[in-house]
Amino acid sequence: MIIRMVSCLAALVVATALSGCAGGQPAPSGPAPASVAAPGGAAPASPTPAAPVGSFSSDNPGSVNVYWLSAPQGLVLVDGLRTLSDARRALTQIQATGRQVAAILVTHPHPDHVGGIAEFHRAYPSAPIYANTATAEFIRTDPLGFYALTHQQLGDDHPAKPVVPDHTVAAGAPLDVAGLHLETAEFGAGESVTAVAYYQPDTGALFAGDLVGNRVTPALLEGHTCGWLTSLDELRARFPAAKTLYPGHGAPGDPATLIDAQREYLRTFRAFTWPTAAESSPGGREVTADERRVVVTELDRRYPNHPRVASLPNIQELNIAAVAKELAAEATTGTAPPPACRP
Repeated sequence: MIIRMVSCLAALVVATALSGCAGGQPAPSGPAPASVAAPGGAAPASPTPAAPVGSFSSDNPGSVNVYWLSAPQGLVLVDGLRTLSDARRALTQIQATGRQVAAILVTHPHPDHVGGIAEFHRAYPSAPIYANTATAEFIRTDPLGFYALTHQQLGDDHPAKPVVPDHTVAAGAPLDVAGLHLETAEFGAGESVTAVAYYQPDTGALFAGDLVGNRVTPALLEGHTCGWLTSLDELRARFPAAKTLYPGHGAPGDPATLIDAQREYLRTFRAFTWPTAAESSPGGREVTADERRVVVTELDRRYPNHPRVASLPNIQELNIAAVAKELAAEATTGTAPPPACRP
């Protein structure tokens, strides 16, 4: 954001949301290039039956998922949970498989998906950790103070310094890891500042991180709902043959159904919030308490039983403030938003 004070406040709010409720690892000097596969042929028309995907979900509020795929050379984890204690609980299930963790994939740099990686790294120190360049740099430098604030809130249950990924996922490049062939796609600012989706073409499994949630109240605190909507269209177009989508929060499901539901939620949220950001509204560009109550009431009516992805009891009010600022900024540009973001 333009004003440093606003940026610092936003960092505090977002970190609070992502920390949830409930010794750091030294950061490597820098990511090493990952070995990537040469582009192969198209996925078979009839994919082989999907190997079981293991998973662990932390408790609500703020439940978050970690997944593990069975690969020829061991297990491949997707994301790392929020806390060290949750990672230890997940390790009990992972170790019960009798297989070693061969690699860890990171979808995006939010603390609720990265904090527990320190525990997985302690248990499997030789397993490479993959992320795109922007994610690794964000984790290493903590430009918005997310990780410092999360550690302050959770104490020893979140590492003072998160483990930094040491292998780079090149933008849009296929990836061979632990004998498993994956396709990838990189996305810009949306739910987070950057994101990578991982797709297993032989099973149709798509790991989208927080680009898609399933019946949850998301954190919109970074104010990039337009970018998020654009990314959803790109995700669907990039992996049209996906059979099962594994979200960062909520249960797996049909990709088209989950993507459509996430898009509908974001578009509805923007539509409910837009009147509060109009200059002609009671508070002008500032959202009034009465306006927030009206929007929250409508959202609760439209989306019952959608647990929060973070422990903040007022996450809806904070989401409204962030999206109202985003919409007000869009209105001042004088140009139409991208098609995905238009009413």
